[in-house]
Amino acid sequence: MSYKGLTGKEKGQDVFIPRIPLVPTDIPFSFKRLQLPVRLAFAITVNKAQGQSIRWCGVNLESPCFSHGQLYVACSRVGSPKHLFIHAPGGKTKNVVYRQALGQ
Repeated sequence: MSYKGLTGKEKGQDVFIPRIPLVPTDIPFSFKRLQLPVRLAFAITVNKAQGQSIRWCGVNLESPCFSHGQLYVACSRVGSPKHLFIHAPGGKTKNVVYRQALGQ
């Protein structure tokens, strides 16, 4: 199985993902399954992330932020801009701003 690399030295190139065959031996019948290598990851809401420091952060903006300040909170949780990844279809999202708060 291969895919296009998204970041790093493999960016834009076809990358091979090995499938590991696993055959259990501790059961009375035999079968084989293919396991893809996976890495542990976590997902939390913007509200739950408030006040936390996160080393790497990906923000999914397929649906826009729904209240004032959510985009700021989502982007400010990570310490370095190099560790912040934003997915926004079309390169745009709606940032909710209350005109009354700005005095306009």
